[in-house]
Parts: sequence; structure tokens; C-alpha cells
Amino acid sequence: VNHLIDVVRRLVDAGVRDAEVLAAAALHDTVEDTAYAPDALRAAFGDRVADLVLAVTDDKSLPKGERKRRQVQHAPTLPRDAQRIKLADKASNVREVGADPPADWPLAQRLAYLDWAAEVVAGLRGADAALAAAFDAELSTARAALAPG
Repeated sequence: VNHLIDVVRRLVDAGVRDAEVLAAAALHDTVEDTAYAPDALRAAFGDRVADLVLAVTDDKSLPKGERKRRQVQHAPTLPRDAQRIKLADKASNVREVGADPPADWPLAQRLAYLDWAAEVVAGLRGADAALAAAFDAELSTARAALAPG
């Protein structure tokens, strides 16, 4: 729940006030990480919220490497509001990798994640300057935290 709240907070801090975008941000991991079906999401929250959530949802039936490749490939094609959610999500994730990474992630995996997140965000540049700047700040802090010495 903390991650979801953080993503919404980042959007609000960047000036997003659209309730449907904020709802989609709060629900962005629902389909990917739970058994909640896209149709149920659509029925409960409407087409726009569901479309935004689905736009940022990975297909968990694919291998991890393919999912990651597709995120890089599809980032520039997402609708602007989905790009904004993705920017906030990546900034939040990068902060966690730098400050409180999963215990079973070796340093090489943490650094690889930061590099990959930067690749995804490269395709999101132009969607929201404030969110991109927040991502850049989090990435810099995470890289510094993981630097040897």
C-alpha cells in the first residue's frame, strides 16, 4: 500500500488533480499483482481508469525479460496520463531499490534495475517535466547510495 500511496503523492506533487488519473495510479498494480480481473476493474471504476491501469500493466504470462523489453518499447506509445503514472511508479521503485531494496537482490541486480528504469523513462520524456525531474533525482540518489565506497 505504501508504494501505491507514494505513486499518487508524486502525481499530486506534480500538479495532477484529475481524479481518474489518481484513481488509476492507486490501482496501477491491481491487475498485475492480484487476481482482480480487468473486467471487474472496468465495472467498478469505469473505462478511463481501467484503460489507464491496463496501459501500465505487464503481461505476467510473459517471461520477465520480455516484459521488461516491452516496457521500454511501449513507454513512448502510452497515453500521456499513463506515461505520467509510469513516471511516478518508476521514481517510487527506484527510490526503494536505492534505499530499501529487496533483501535477496545482489548489488548487480539493483544496478541493472536502475539502468533498466532509466531506459523506460527515456521513452517517457516530455510527458511531464516535474515527474521526469523527480525520477532523475531519485535515480541520482539511488546510484549514489549503491556506489561502492
